[in-house]
Amino acid sequence: MGAVLTGAVLGAVAGGLARVLLGRLRRGARVRTPVCEAVVGVAWAGIGAGWAAGVWTPPWVVLLLALTWFAAAAGVVDLRHRRLPDALTLPAVPAALLLVAPLGPTALGRAAVGAVLACGVHAAVHLASPRSLGAGDVKLSASLGAVLAAVSWGALPLAAVLASLLTIVAAVRPRAVVAAAVTGGLPGRPRAPVPHGPSMLLAASAVVAAGALRW
Repeated sequence: MGAVLTGAVLGAVAGGLARVLLGRLRRGARVRTPVCEAVVGVAWAGIGAGWAAGVWTPPWVVLLLALTWFAAAAGVVDLRHRRLPDALTLPAVPAALLLVAPLGPTALGRAAVGAVLACGVHAAVHLASPRSLGAGDVKLSASLGAVLAAVSWGALPLAAVLASLLTIVAAVRPRAVVAAAVTGGLPGRPRAPVPHGPSMLLAASAVVAAGALRW
């Protein structure tokens, strides 16, 4: 219980820092309180529970904490503005490799190759259909590909399929209330294309969390 509470409190603080950072980025976003705090707080509480139960080793716990923080920050911007700032996606690539390094040389090698593979595949899709996959999604795929490949090669296609399904579900379900709560938008505005970045981030976080479990 202590680990859960600590994770929730620290997550809320980290989420608040993310919200402040987003507001100061040149191409960031102004996010309502307490969106980031709530998202990161809940995620870190769950990670704290997993750490207390011994289901993840410390290196994976650190990676998951960073991944969920990044997912909250980048996902909120994409939901609000339909873009992913370079200030978030580009530094995330070396950060991902640094976080994977404690897992060992094999995982680090897979991560480096996974980043290139994921970016290459997403770049090809972007060139073929720019409307369905933006340039920001291509840049995002590199860091996510690194952490996914660190889990296993199979995690890459699994996360890609899950992300596509999540985007399809988001496109067909009503989103006015969620959009108004998260982004400050007003119901009744013309529907814009569903951003794919949040689905990529959520899918990667779920696949990494599940793949890193100590069975």
